[in-house]
Amino acid sequence: MNYFELFSLSPEFDLDTAILSERYRELQRAVHPDKFANASEQDKRLAVQRTAQVNDGYNTLKHPISRAEHMLSLKGIDLSHESTTVKDTGFLMQQMEWREALEEIADSDDPDEVIEHLHQSFSEYRSAITAQLAQFIESSDQPILEQAADLVRKLKFMAKLQAELERAEDALF
Repeated sequence: MNYFELFSLSPEFDLDTAILSERYRELQRAVHPDKFANASEQDKRLAVQRTAQVNDGYNTLKHPISRAEHMLSLKGIDLSHESTTVKDTGFLMQQMEWREALEEIADSDDPDEVIEHLHQSFSEYRSAITAQLAQFIESSDQPILEQAADLVRKLKFMAKLQAELERAEDALF
């Protein structure tokens, strides 16, 4: 299913989430199962299915990583069940440095400074990758779309790293 069509939105990475939220509320009002309380069992089931589609679509489009995955899947590149890893050696080296820094937080003389530095580093890297992704994902050229897929893989890794950093931060405080 094309969630951009469901929400009557152009398939663009830089999406106005306020408009998405507005369309979500409109669709929810139209298909919510409560509106079909006195309808036939089939109509009730259809309302539940439509509501699930609207919810899935909204959750997919409101998050940049899942939105990018959806856009790529619409172009024939499905990342949802793959096990492909990033082959960018520079990124892999950076990844190792970040992991080492995460492991050393608890033993650091100034864990707050290490945490702040990692938050800043993650944010800068994510911003750079996201800007590049926004350009690549609009392409119809297969090699560029493959590069976009690689950027999505990097963003997924960054999201995991961010979660690890937040857990390490919570453990300290």
